[in-house]
Amino acid sequence: MQLATLEMIRDLPAPVSRLDYRDAMAHMAAAVNIVTTDGPAGRAGFTATAVCSVSDEPPTLLVCLNRSASVHPVFTAHQSLCVNTLCDDQRALSNLFGGKTEMAERFAAANWTTAVTGAPLLEGAAVSFDCRISHSTSVGTHDILYCEVLAVRQRDAADALVYFGRNYHGLPGAAC
Repeated sequence: MQLATLEMIRDLPAPVSRLDYRDAMAHMAAAVNIVTTDGPAGRAGFTATAVCSVSDEPPTLLVCLNRSASVHPVFTAHQSLCVNTLCDDQRALSNLFGGKTEMAERFAAANWTTAVTGAPLLEGAAVSFDCRISHSTSVGTHDILYCEVLAVRQRDAADALVYFGRNYHGLPGAAC
Protein backbone atom coordinates (compact mmCIF):
# COMPACT_ATOMS: atom_id res chain seq x y z
CA MET A 1 0.00 0.00 0.00
CA GLN A 2 2.80 2.45 0.85
CA LEU A 3 4.60 1.71 -2.42
CA ALA A 4 1.47 2.53 -4.42
CA THR A 5 1.09 5.84 -2.53
CA LEU A 6 4.72 6.79 -3.23
CA GLU A 7 4.27 6.00 -6.91
CA MET A 8 1.14 8.17 -7.06
CA ILE A 9 3.01 11.07 -5.44
CA ARG A 10 5.85 10.75 -7.97
CA ASP A 11 3.33 10.89 -10.82
CA LEU A 12 1.80 14.20 -9.72
CA PRO A 13 2.33 17.13 -12.09
CA ALA A 14 4.72 19.93 -11.15
CA PRO A 15 3.22 22.60 -8.89
CA VAL A 16 1.45 25.49 -10.62
CA SER A 17 3.75 28.51 -10.84
CA ARG A 18 2.87 31.75 -9.08
CA LEU A 19 2.54 33.55 -12.44
CA ASP A 20 0.29 30.85 -13.94
CA TYR A 21 -1.89 30.94 -10.82
CA ARG A 22 -2.19 34.74 -10.89
CA ASP A 23 -3.03 34.70 -14.61
CA ALA A 24 -5.72 32.08 -14.00
CA MET A 25 -7.16 34.06 -11.07
CA ALA A 26 -7.54 37.07 -13.40
CA HIS A 27 -10.31 35.05 -15.06
CA MET A 28 -12.31 34.81 -11.83
CA ALA A 29 -14.64 37.78 -11.42
CA ALA A 30 -14.93 39.15 -7.90
CA ALA A 31 -16.76 41.93 -6.10
CA VAL A 32 -14.58 44.87 -5.09
CA ASN A 33 -14.63 45.75 -1.39
CA ILE A 34 -13.02 48.22 0.94
CA VAL A 35 -12.35 46.59 4.29
CA THR A 36 -12.03 49.01 7.21
CA THR A 37 -11.28 49.03 10.93
CA ASP A 38 -10.82 51.60 13.69
CA GLY A 39 -9.77 51.49 17.32
CA PRO A 40 -6.81 52.03 19.65
CA ALA A 41 -4.28 50.89 17.01
CA GLY A 42 -5.62 53.46 14.50
CA ARG A 43 -7.88 53.66 11.50
CA ALA A 44 -7.06 51.51 8.48
CA GLY A 45 -8.56 50.21 5.26
CA PHE A 46 -7.63 48.30 2.13
CA THR A 47 -9.19 47.13 -1.14
CA ALA A 48 -9.98 43.42 -1.32
CA THR A 49 -11.57 40.98 -3.73
CA ALA A 50 -10.75 37.95 -1.56
CA VAL A 51 -14.00 38.12 0.42
CA CYS A 52 -16.73 35.49 0.43
CA SER A 53 -19.60 33.99 2.39
CA VAL A 54 -18.84 31.11 4.75
CA SER A 55 -22.15 30.40 6.50
CA ASP A 56 -25.54 31.98 7.16
CA GLU A 57 -25.81 30.46 10.64
CA PRO A 58 -24.12 32.18 12.24
CA PRO A 59 -23.76 34.78 9.47
CA THR A 60 -20.05 34.58 8.67
CA LEU A 61 -17.81 35.74 5.86
CA LEU A 62 -14.09 35.53 5.29
CA VAL A 63 -11.53 38.13 4.32
CA CYS A 64 -8.02 37.26 3.15
CA LEU A 65 -5.30 39.67 4.31
CA ASN A 66 -1.63 39.50 3.35
CA ARG A 67 0.51 39.30 6.49
CA SER A 68 3.07 41.66 4.90
CA ALA A 69 0.44 44.39 4.31
CA SER A 70 1.01 47.56 6.30
CA VAL A 71 -2.55 47.33 7.68
CA HIS A 72 -2.19 43.78 9.00
CA PRO A 73 -1.16 44.69 12.57
CA VAL A 74 -4.03 47.19 12.88
CA PHE A 75 -6.67 44.66 11.82
CA THR A 76 -5.34 41.94 14.09
CA ALA A 77 -5.19 44.37 17.04
CA HIS A 78 -8.82 45.46 16.66
CA GLN A 79 -10.52 42.12 15.96
CA SER A 80 -13.36 43.91 14.14
CA LEU A 81 -13.90 45.19 10.63
CA CYS A 82 -16.45 46.36 8.09
CA VAL A 83 -16.60 44.96 4.55
CA ASN A 84 -17.94 47.72 2.27
CA THR A 85 -18.89 46.37 -1.16
CA LEU A 86 -18.38 49.04 -3.81
CA CYS A 87 -20.69 50.37 -6.49
CA ASP A 88 -19.59 51.00 -10.06
CA ASP A 89 -19.08 54.74 -9.45
CA GLN A 90 -16.55 54.06 -6.63
CA ARG A 91 -13.63 52.87 -8.78
CA ALA A 92 -11.40 55.80 -7.79
CA LEU A 93 -11.95 54.98 -4.11
CA SER A 94 -10.94 51.38 -4.78
CA ASN A 95 -7.69 52.55 -6.37
CA LEU A 96 -7.01 54.90 -3.47
CA PHE A 97 -7.44 52.17 -0.85
CA GLY A 98 -5.49 49.70 -3.00
CA GLY A 99 -2.37 51.85 -3.25
CA LYS A 100 0.23 53.38 -0.97
CA THR A 101 -1.85 56.47 -0.17
CA GLU A 102 -1.75 57.68 3.45
CA MET A 103 -4.70 56.48 5.56
CA ALA A 104 -5.96 59.99 6.33
CA GLU A 105 -6.12 60.79 2.60
CA ARG A 106 -7.92 57.52 1.84
CA PHE A 107 -10.64 58.19 4.39
CA ALA A 108 -10.93 61.88 3.44
CA ALA A 109 -12.04 60.86 -0.08
CA ALA A 110 -15.45 59.54 1.06
CA ASN A 111 -18.13 59.94 3.73
CA TRP A 112 -18.12 57.46 6.59
CA THR A 113 -20.28 56.61 9.57
CA THR A 114 -19.43 54.36 12.48
CA ALA A 115 -20.66 50.79 12.50
CA VAL A 116 -21.71 48.85 15.62
CA THR A 117 -18.15 47.57 16.10
CA GLY A 118 -16.65 51.03 15.66
CA ALA A 119 -15.36 50.25 12.16
CA PRO A 120 -15.83 52.87 9.42
CA LEU A 121 -18.93 52.19 7.31
CA LEU A 122 -18.85 53.68 3.79
CA GLU A 123 -21.78 55.91 2.89
CA GLY A 124 -23.07 54.87 -0.54
CA ALA A 125 -21.66 51.33 -0.49
CA ALA A 126 -23.83 48.69 -2.16
CA VAL A 127 -23.76 46.76 1.10
CA SER A 128 -21.73 46.94 4.31
CA PHE A 129 -21.09 44.01 6.64
CA ASP A 130 -20.06 45.02 10.16
CA CYS A 131 -18.11 42.13 11.68
CA ARG A 132 -16.27 40.74 14.65
CA ILE A 133 -13.26 38.60 13.72
CA SER A 134 -14.05 35.28 15.40
CA HIS A 135 -10.80 33.52 14.43
CA SER A 136 -8.12 33.37 11.78
CA THR A 137 -6.00 30.82 9.96
CA SER A 138 -2.68 31.35 8.22
CA VAL A 139 -2.22 29.91 4.73
CA GLY A 140 0.84 30.77 2.66
CA THR A 141 1.34 34.53 2.68
CA HIS A 142 -2.13 35.40 3.98
CA ASP A 143 -4.32 35.22 7.04
CA ILE A 144 -7.90 34.13 6.48
CA LEU A 145 -10.06 36.19 8.83
CA TYR A 146 -13.36 34.54 9.72
CA CYS A 147 -15.78 37.35 10.47
CA GLU A 148 -19.09 36.98 12.28
CA VAL A 149 -21.52 39.51 10.80
CA LEU A 150 -23.13 41.62 13.54
CA ALA A 151 -24.97 44.12 11.34
CA VAL A 152 -25.72 44.70 7.66
CA ARG A 153 -26.65 47.86 5.80
CA GLN A 154 -27.57 47.73 2.11
CA ARG A 155 -28.87 50.10 -0.51
CA ASP A 156 -32.22 49.45 -2.13
CA ALA A 157 -30.66 49.48 -5.60
CA ALA A 158 -27.00 49.66 -6.56
CA ASP A 159 -24.74 48.86 -9.45
CA ALA A 160 -21.91 46.45 -8.67
CA LEU A 161 -18.19 46.92 -9.19
CA VAL A 162 -16.33 43.73 -10.08
CA TYR A 163 -12.73 43.03 -10.95
CA PHE A 164 -12.13 40.70 -13.90
CA GLY A 165 -9.30 40.38 -16.42
CA ARG A 166 -7.22 42.86 -14.39
CA ASN A 167 -9.83 45.59 -14.99
CA TYR A 168 -12.88 47.03 -13.30
CA HIS A 169 -16.30 46.32 -14.75
CA GLY A 170 -19.67 47.66 -13.72
CA LEU A 171 -22.74 45.48 -13.50
CA PRO A 172 -26.16 47.10 -13.56
CA GLY A 173 -28.10 46.60 -10.37
CA ALA A 174 -31.70 45.86 -9.77
CA ALA A 175 -33.96 46.80 -6.92
CA CYS A 176 -33.32 44.43 -4.02
